[in-house]
Amino acid sequence: VQLQAFGGGLVQAGESLRLSCVASGRTFSSYTMAWFRQAPGKEREFAAVINWGNGITAYAESVKGRFTISRDNARNTVYLQMNSLKPEDAGVYYCAARFLRVVSTWAKDYDYWGQGTQVTVSS
Repeated sequence: VQLQAFGGGLVQAGESLRLSCVASGRTFSSYTMAWFRQAPGKEREFAAVINWGNGITAYAESVKGRFTISRDNARNTVYLQMNSLKPEDAGVYYCAARFLRVVSTWAKDYDYWGQGTQVTVSS
């Protein structure tokens, strides 16, 4: 399984970005996919998760109402639409996959990780 994340960049507070995570190597209908983020000097934290098979989603409280996770089955791609970005949203964003149809907010539960994409939000 390989995950490639991209779409990060530098934006101003209040603007939007869409991250993409392209998955390859398996049929992902039985997977759960998530986005985590890590700010400098801080631990990696959960942002959003989606059950690839049934589309059930969950979000961290800090991003709820501003971020949307979705998937495109035909493209084997998971997206994270980030609106109304705040400086505290800045960090490296990682996509992750686990071979279970059970959503989890714990990084330790994920088996595969992408390389990360940097998001910078200026105030």
